[in-house]
Amino acid sequence: MQLALIFGILIAMGAVIFALQNNIPVTVTLALWRYDGSLAMLLLLALGLGVLVAGLLSSPAVIRGKWTISRLKRQVADLERRLAEQEKRNVELAANLAAEVAARPQPEAVVTPVDKPYVGLRTLLGGARDTPAAKPGAE
Repeated sequence: MQLALIFGILIAMGAVIFALQNNIPVTVTLALWRYDGSLAMLLLLALGLGVLVAGLLSSPAVIRGKWTISRLKRQVADLERRLAEQEKRNVELAANLAAEVAARPQPEAVVTPVDKPYVGLRTLLGGARDTPAAKPGAE
C-alpha cells in the first residue's frame, strides 16, 4: 500500500513538472463544448479525472475486502471462544475420568500354576504316545 502511494506521488510530481514546462494555450473541443486554456491546466485536469475514475473503480473492491476482513475476524473470535470452551471441557472430563479410575477397584492378579509342565498339542491329541513306554518295541 505504501509503495503504491509513493508511486502515485512520483507520477503526480512528474505530471506537474511536465505541465508547468508546457504552458502554452490550447483549445479542446468535445461535441458542442469548447475549452480554451493552458496545456498545464488541461494536463492537471486529465490527471485529476484519472485519479477520480481509478478511485471510484477500486472502491467497491476495497469495501468488499474490509467487509470480508471484518467477517473473518468475527469468525476467528468465535472459533477461539469455542476452542477455549472445548479445552475447558476436556480438562474437566480428564479430571472426572481420573477420579473414576482412582475410585474403581483394581482387579486382583490372576495366578497361573507354574508347577505344571508344558504339554504340547500333539500330546493332548494323541494321548501318551510320545512317552518311551508307549512307543512300539519298547519294553
